[in-house]
Amino acid sequence: MDIHYRIYPTLLNTFAWFQKGYLTEQELLDRINRVPIPQTEAQAKGVSFEEAVIKGTNEEHFDPEVLRKARALLPRPMTETQVYCQHQLGDVLLYGYVDVVGKTLAVDLKTTGRYVPGRFTHNHQNFYLLALKPKGVRTLRYVITDFREVYQENYDLNMDFSVQEQQIQLFREFLEVHREAITDGKIFNET
Repeated sequence: MDIHYRIYPTLLNTFAWFQKGYLTEQELLDRINRVPIPQTEAQAKGVSFEEAVIKGTNEEHFDPEVLRKARALLPRPMTETQVYCQHQLGDVLLYGYVDVVGKTLAVDLKTTGRYVPGRFTHNHQNFYLLALKPKGVRTLRYVITDFREVYQENYDLNMDFSVQEQQIQLFREFLEVHREAITDGKIFNET
C-alpha cells in the first residue's frame, strides 16, 4: 500500500494531549508544522539525562544512584544507540528513534516530574516493537525517572495496539480537515 502520511510518535502523543484538552487546535497545528518553540528546562534536563546514562557525559548533574539504577535496566550488551525505526500501518508510515537496542530488548529513556504507573501503555512509541521485530527485539522497556527514583514499564509483541490505531485514524481525519493549514508537506509524504 502506498504511504500517504509520515508521522512520528511524539506528534501522535501530542494529538492525544490535544484530545484531552491540554493543547489548543492552534498549538497542535504549530507542532504539526514544526513551528520552533524554545526548549524547556525540563526538556533540556531530559536530554542531558539520556546522555549521562548512555554516554556518561555530564553525570555530575544527576544523583549517582539514579544513574546506576537506570543503567542497570539497559540491555547488555547494547548493540546500537539512537536506532531509526519505521513501521507501516496501512497508508501511514510511523517513524522515529529508540534510545538503545540490545539483542531482544529495546529501551527508551524518559524523564518526568511525576510518575504514574502505566503511563506508557498507549504511547505511540510502542510501535517501535513492531519495527524492531526483524532485528530480534521482543520487549520495549521504558526506563523512567523523576530524578528521585527509577521506574520501568515493559511491553512485548502481544500488546494491544487498538487504542493507538484508533488515535492514528482520528489524527488522519484531523490532518485532512486541516490540510490547508498544514505547511509541512512531509506529513502528507509530499517531500
